[in-house]
Amino acid sequence: MTKKTFAVLIAVVTFIVGVALARLSFVSSHETPPPGPITKEFQASNYRLTGPYQHENLTIFLIHAPDQPGSRMYTPLQEAMERNIVIVHETSDVNELAIENVSASEEVFVQAGDIVKGGQQDRVLAVDLILPAKSGQIPISAFCVEHGRWSQRGAEQVAMFGMTDNMIATKQLKLATKYANSQARVWSEVDVAQEKLSAGVAAPVRASESQSSLQLALENEKVKASADDYIKKLSSIVEAHGDVIGFVFAINDDLNSADVYASSVMFKRFWPRLLKTAAIEAVAERPLKAKSEPVQIASAAEFLTASEKGSETIDEVTKRTHMLRREVEKSLFFETRDMAHGGSWIHRNYLVK
Repeated sequence: MTKKTFAVLIAVVTFIVGVALARLSFVSSHETPPPGPITKEFQASNYRLTGPYQHENLTIFLIHAPDQPGSRMYTPLQEAMERNIVIVHETSDVNELAIENVSASEEVFVQAGDIVKGGQQDRVLAVDLILPAKSGQIPISAFCVEHGRWSQRGAEQVAMFGMTDNMIATKQLKLATKYANSQARVWSEVDVAQEKLSAGVAAPVRASESQSSLQLALENEKVKASADDYIKKLSSIVEAHGDVIGFVFAINDDLNSADVYASSVMFKRFWPRLLKTAAIEAVAERPLKAKSEPVQIASAAEFLTASEKGSETIDEVTKRTHMLRREVEKSLFFETRDMAHGGSWIHRNYLVK
């Protein structure tokens, strides 16, 4: 073989290898990325569920359905208090406060479980309530979530409550407030929640200003940082859906509760607050228990449909707001109705007992 022939052969081989490498590089850079979490769909009665969406020990299924006919928009209490259009007055009665909407046009929705901070002691509002514009002072049931204090705390106002940026954050506290209707049980469950949160973040969460205050425990920096991990991972899951009206969640593979609203827009206004509450409860249930059987989407759907079938009672919170409750062996169903608009439902809450 001559030197010239050998050189040509080397050039051909080099060209072929170069083409092959180029093709390999192209395929590698354009190949399909690894698949993300697999989500499923399941039809349940009037709802369609998708999921699971998961971070650590918190599992979420989104609930989809068309908006209810004539659904209305209500301003969440947190936003209304931040803008000073709702005032929550101290009454010196542990289990009843007075709430007032001073807006000339906006209607406000109070959700059972909202914690109001300040006054003689922090309280949790015990019922859903529609506050019409220019409502005047309306009595509202409440429970103390700060055992012992009955005086001004720091620079807070004692005659009224300054903010609501948290909700009661465990299923047992929800049951104590909405089902057992017991102040003694609320105090007991506040103590349990604080102990669980301390274990979950491996640090004390009781505040020196008031060791019994659930609100101050929820403001603990380690609690907030731990909950933020869940929130950052899961907050965006609703963004791609125009028909999501609620969610059901499980912690440590045990179904917990669900919230559903009459419209997607209303649900999304409450979503950050709802997710924060679920995340805090997930933190409280650390350290993670041994891996168990994952919650199936069909089980989440069955929880919703079964909860709606129980024996029924209706409470008149106000002439405007009625609360329907159904109970079965393993769960509870609450439905808030607006009697000024044909008794249409605006919020549904499902709780595993």
